[in-house]
Amino acid sequence: MGWAKKILFYRSKKWQPLRETPWSRLWLFTTAVFLIFSVIGFFDDLMNQGVHPYGVTLIVAAMCGLNAVLWILVIARLPLFTVGLLILFEFYLGNVITLVATWAGHTFKLQPVPGEAGIRFAAWGILIPVMTAYGFFVGYFRAEGMVAGKIRNELALAHGIQKTLVPPISLRTGLFEIYGRSQPSEQVGGDLVDAVQLPNGDVIAYLADIAGHGLSAGILMGMLKTAARTALLDAGDGEPSESLPLLLEKLNRVLPDVKEPQMYATLTAFRLNTDGSVWYAMAASPPVLHWSPQRKNLQLMLEEQYPLGLLPVTGFTGDSLHLLPGDVLVVATDGILEVCDGKEVEFGIERLEQAIETHAQKPLTELVEEILKKASVFGKQTDDQTLLVIRRFA
Repeated sequence: MGWAKKILFYRSKKWQPLRETPWSRLWLFTTAVFLIFSVIGFFDDLMNQGVHPYGVTLIVAAMCGLNAVLWILVIARLPLFTVGLLILFEFYLGNVITLVATWAGHTFKLQPVPGEAGIRFAAWGILIPVMTAYGFFVGYFRAEGMVAGKIRNELALAHGIQKTLVPPISLRTGLFEIYGRSQPSEQVGGDLVDAVQLPNGDVIAYLADIAGHGLSAGILMGMLKTAARTALLDAGDGEPSESLPLLLEKLNRVLPDVKEPQMYATLTAFRLNTDGSVWYAMAASPPVLHWSPQRKNLQLMLEEQYPLGLLPVTGFTGDSLHLLPGDVLVVATDGILEVCDGKEVEFGIERLEQAIETHAQKPLTELVEEILKKASVFGKQTDDQTLLVIRRFA
């Protein structure tokens, strides 16, 4: 079982570039590998004083090179069971080479060569393949470098789009202050924080997390933001208590048609009204942390509902929330809560609570910075990290 896991790991991680490289470029690499390992045949001739027939030496060299190429193809491209067959074949490879060389020698009546001439032949047989292999390696890495450069340029462009779609949000109304910030783990992330001020002065702020990260999550994130803002165009005209459940309903209907089947989104949204009332709705999100300086405690708010875009469900609900002057709401994505230290211990809710209680009186920008700093000190970032923070004024 241990060997099987190691093979699966190498196939999934270490050999991924070769598995994804098209044959139009991979042939350069396999040819270079063939030439490098063909040297074994000439080395074997040198160890025998160069007396092997030229044809036999070339056959042994070719079979050694083909064996090395076969390993690459099996591990990178072929089904897993073929690895076991190849390992079994290696036990008989020496016998196979001997049989083929003996057959060729008898069939074509190949004769041993003088030792001095054979040594010179083997020496050239080592030098030429090595130099030629170097040229093929250079060609392969040059081709891969051009592809990598193109990808880097595209990712840089996508990163610019990401900064446009998910800038830090900072909004202040008569009763509320809102700040949000997203820190992608790659150049393009799948987290989204946004705030929309309705014509009547109410504000809807929300934080969404697309399952996964990288370019595909970033694309879906952009679609979700567009869909959310479109759905909120007439939110000021309806009943405030129904606006957020209706937003979740609309997003859950729209997302399945514009995403891969396994992808989904979690979302936490707040409606902050000009009269001081607050409504919230959650879809499979981490808890909302509610800190109150008057009660001097911190409460967790959690609402169990399905994620968006995964199942054709309806009946999303929301609830009201009473905020006192100075109260702070904090929502953090899994990228913060699931940061792990060297012992695979997660950052978790408790450490987030400690950071909030210590820095809750600071400006929201500093509170967010302190939380992100605490998470970065605790462990390495592996997922997008996003925070939405809201404070009620007097």
